[in-house]
Amino acid sequence: MLEASNLECVRGEKSLFRDLSFRLEAGACLMVQGANGSGKTSLLRMLCGLSQPAAGEIRWNGEPIRKLAEDYRGELLYCGHAGAVKDDLTALENARIGATLAGAPVDEEAARSALRQLGLKGREDLPARVLSAGQKRRVALTRLLLEKRKLWVLDEPLTALDKAAVANLCGMIDAHLSGGGMAVLTSHQELPLAGRVAHLRLDCWS
Repeated sequence: MLEASNLECVRGEKSLFRDLSFRLEAGACLMVQGANGSGKTSLLRMLCGLSQPAAGEIRWNGEPIRKLAEDYRGELLYCGHAGAVKDDLTALENARIGATLAGAPVDEEAARSALRQLGLKGREDLPARVLSAGQKRRVALTRLLLEKRKLWVLDEPLTALDKAAVANLCGMIDAHLSGGGMAVLTSHQELPLAGRVAHLRLDCWS
């Protein structure tokens, strides 16, 4: 279970949100929404332990994440909106190296299978620089298939994806939730997910 209690985010002298609390259980998804600059990415970074809240606490299975450190990060997958795909590497190399850096090395066939599932068959050995923005995003999303993590934290995962790719991603998220996983994500558009989805608007917590 992921719990946030009375969180506050301060940028400069401005409080973006305060007294923010929620609870996320296995099999559920939290959709974080709000205007640009409302603190969506800042909240996700807090949930990943990459930055600290000005006030409040985040707990994983009842324990503060600051005390769990590597144990918590081992159950977490964070995919930022930048994607971290390297142009000089092929799609296959990006997928395998990304998994290795996350501590979940995979063989070539597993990486190729993940790329095929994301609609990149025939592009596995192309350098990322020749791929479209949507194809690069799909390369980044192979992490969802290759890294077996309980909690997915996804910042604008729909960026540059076409309708078919959005449907594919939603299927992946639904399968993750059905298997007892959890997801927290930001998006400017609704995702047609079949599982339990709660909504959190940061505009209401400022």
